[in-house]
Amino acid sequence: MKFPRPVEMACIAAVQSIFTEKKYADKVIEHALHTQRKWGARDRRMFAETVYDIVRWRRLLAAQAESEDASALVAFYVAKKETFRSHLDDLPLAIRESFPDWLVARLTQETGLERASALLHALNELAPQFLRVNELKATVQEAQARLKDEGIETIFDSGAALQLVKRQNVFRSRAFQDGLVEMQDAGSQLIAPFLNPEPGEFVIDACAGGGGKSLHLAALMKNRGRVLSLDIHQWKLEELKKRARRAGASNIETRLIDSTKVIKRLEGKADRLLLDVPCSGTGVIRRNPDAKWKLTPEELDRLGLLQLEILESYCPMVKPGGIIVYSTCSVLPSESLSRIQEFVERAKGAYQIETHWQVSPIETQFDGFFACRISRALN
Repeated sequence: MKFPRPVEMACIAAVQSIFTEKKYADKVIEHALHTQRKWGARDRRMFAETVYDIVRWRRLLAAQAESEDASALVAFYVAKKETFRSHLDDLPLAIRESFPDWLVARLTQETGLERASALLHALNELAPQFLRVNELKATVQEAQARLKDEGIETIFDSGAALQLVKRQNVFRSRAFQDGLVEMQDAGSQLIAPFLNPEPGEFVIDACAGGGGKSLHLAALMKNRGRVLSLDIHQWKLEELKKRARRAGASNIETRLIDSTKVIKRLEGKADRLLLDVPCSGTGVIRRNPDAKWKLTPEELDRLGLLQLEILESYCPMVKPGGIIVYSTCSVLPSESLSRIQEFVERAKGAYQIETHWQVSPIETQFDGFFACRISRALN
C-alpha cells in the first residue's frame, strides 16, 4: 500500500515530538488527528499505527536503520514494515524486543530470563479493546445489543467485560455517551470485585485518578452506600464527576487530598479501602509503548518509596477488621507482592495478607495487573 507523503511527514513530526520533546504519544497522535481534518479513515489509521509501531520498536528500528533520527526511522519503517521483525535470533534480547537495557536487566533479575523474555514479547503485542458494561444502566446482553445496533460487534468475556471484535472508536457511540459502557481493560475490571464491596458500605478509593474503578465500585454497590474517591489532582476528580454523571453513579463523592489532614480525618471510617497505587505502568506498556522509554531506574525507586508511604499513611482509614485491596498495573514483583510483604512486616501484626493474584499478558489477553487483599487486625 502506497504511503502518502503528507502522512509520512506527519509521522516524522510526531516521532520527533515524542522522542526529542518528551511528549506523550497518545497526546501527540490525538493532536495531529484533530488538526488533519481532511484525512480519510485510511490515512488516519495509517498515521496512528505507524507512530505507535515506531515508538514500540524504536530500538530495533534504530539498530537496523543505523540511525535514531526521526526521518530515518519513519523511512526505514515504511520500507521494511513487513520484514523488520524477521530473523532476529542473533540480536540481544533488549534490542530484539526493543526495551531499555536496564529494564530488561531488572525484569530478568526479578522474574528469571525465561519469564522476562516472554513478558517482553507479550508487552509488544497489540492490546485488544475491552469494555465494561455499566450494570447500573444495562445488562451485558442489553449493552451488547445496543452496541450491535450501532455496528459495534463484541464478544462476552467474563463478569461485565466485552471484547471488541475489531478496533473502533466507541466513544462516539450512543451506548457510550448514554453511560452503558466504559472503556476498561478486562484485567483492570477484576480489581473492584476483588474488594467485594457490599451495598450500604462506606468504601474509599484513595488513588482514584480518572475514576474507572470508582465507577465500577458504585455499580457493584448498586448505588447504595457511599464511595469516596480521593486524589491529589483536582482535574482528575473533575473528570470523574463527569463520568459519574454519565454512568448514573449517584453514590460517588470526590475529595481532593490537599493536606495530610484529609487522610487523618478519615482514620478508622471505611469498611473497605482500594489503593490502586502509582506504579511503573509496566503492565500496560502494550497500550502506552512510550512509557518504557520515559521510565528510569530512579523513577522506579521513587515509586517504590511512594507505594510504601501510601500503604503506611492510608491503610489506617479502614476500620479494624476492614478490608484493603492494594493494586498495581505492573509486572514487577518488587512493586507487587514484595512491596506488600515489606509493609505487613513493618506493621508488626496490624495487617495480614489474605490472598493475591497476578494477571499477565503472557497467559491472557489482559494487561498486567497485580492485586492483594489485606485485612486490618481487630485490635
